[in-house]
Amino acid sequence: MGVVAVRVDPGARRQRPYPGGRFRKMADFHHGLAFYRKRATWSRGDDRNVKANRIVMLAVGHAGVDVYQGAVPALVPFLVAQRGYGYVAASGIVLAATLLSSIVQPVFGALTDRRRMPWLIPVSMLTAGLGVALSGVTDGYVLTWLAVALSGLGVAAYHPESARLARIASEGSHVRMSWFSLGGTLGFATAPIIVTPLLSLWGLGASPLLVVPAVVGALLTLTVIRSLSRHGERARAGTRSAGRDDWPSFVRLTLVIVFRSIAYVGLSAFVALYMGGGAAGAVALFVLFAGGAVGTVLGGRLAGRWGRVRTMRVAYAAAVPAVAGVVLAPGLSAYVFIAAASITLYAPFSLHVTLGQDFLPNRLGTASGVTLGLAVSAGGLTSPLVGAVAEAFSLRVALACLIVFPALSWLLARTLKDPAPVVAEPSPARSSASGD
Repeated sequence: MGVVAVRVDPGARRQRPYPGGRFRKMADFHHGLAFYRKRATWSRGDDRNVKANRIVMLAVGHAGVDVYQGAVPALVPFLVAQRGYGYVAASGIVLAATLLSSIVQPVFGALTDRRRMPWLIPVSMLTAGLGVALSGVTDGYVLTWLAVALSGLGVAAYHPESARLARIASEGSHVRMSWFSLGGTLGFATAPIIVTPLLSLWGLGASPLLVVPAVVGALLTLTVIRSLSRHGERARAGTRSAGRDDWPSFVRLTLVIVFRSIAYVGLSAFVALYMGGGAAGAVALFVLFAGGAVGTVLGGRLAGRWGRVRTMRVAYAAAVPAVAGVVLAPGLSAYVFIAAASITLYAPFSLHVTLGQDFLPNRLGTASGVTLGLAVSAGGLTSPLVGAVAEAFSLRVALACLIVFPALSWLLARTLKDPAPVVAEPSPARSSASGD
């Protein structure tokens, strides 16, 4: 007859003894079992909280870097008013940030595919903040352009590696990944709220204070970056991907994002003017940005129920009448369609990132760099064409041209399928070790 040793909670021994040794031992055993069951339940709940805190911290960091994408357009009116820049010079400042960021971001993605660079996240955040901080105190147009370009370089360096870590933290959850994307959306949307009051009070000389969001974001995310980097390295060392890169699907997804970007950036650039400018235009921009935040979270939740590709198809199909309503709806009802257009165009936003990573499972950095950088920035590169149509005809005609782009995204999305889950195979070293 075998004897099994059972560890009894020391606290249980201090209980009042039961009559008879056998009953007392049984009571001690049940008491200890209940204690460890309670401790195990607490550990599972605590683990969920840790995972949620990680993605929240990464979302805060995402907001802390994307705020500088929105800060550059907010700087332009002050550069025009205080330095006398013309429209061409002002557009060159914006182009310094968007063009450089869109071109360089896939390069950083390719670099992070070859070598993990978690240190790049806080460094890139500080670089993005430093560029904007210096743009208001530099002398001369060239130095200002270089400062803004430095900020764009920091934004470009941030996204590929941060998207990889967000994928680790989300553990395949579309909802958690949508929270990471929401951080960037909120950062971009809050930039005018931060920049405009500050520079209105103290002028361009106060621009060094704009580095604060980058410093705060870098400090908040540093701990979780270290934790996720160690977790990612262990997973990478123990497994290897069995998935193949699906380049044709990735190229079609990239075109989907490009067409979506043209529609959204065109709206964000001209909807305030279309609604009359002033307070009415400010309300239109607020509705547009708020709708984007709602759509980001909604898209993650719908993807958990319907799947990513189906959610993307439904969103782009609904975006076609929504964008048309912005142009055709009379009076105040246009605000409803502005909100609907923003929600439907942003619902697939975080899904683009995870789909791109699943289409290129062996090149996560490249996938993130394209889906978050090059394809998204395409809308900024085509916005001058929308402006040219507005000058040649009318602003209404220019915005009406945008209706076709969500329709094109919907057509291309119909050719995509949700990729099969990537199976992680044990590495040869680990397999031989486990067989010993």
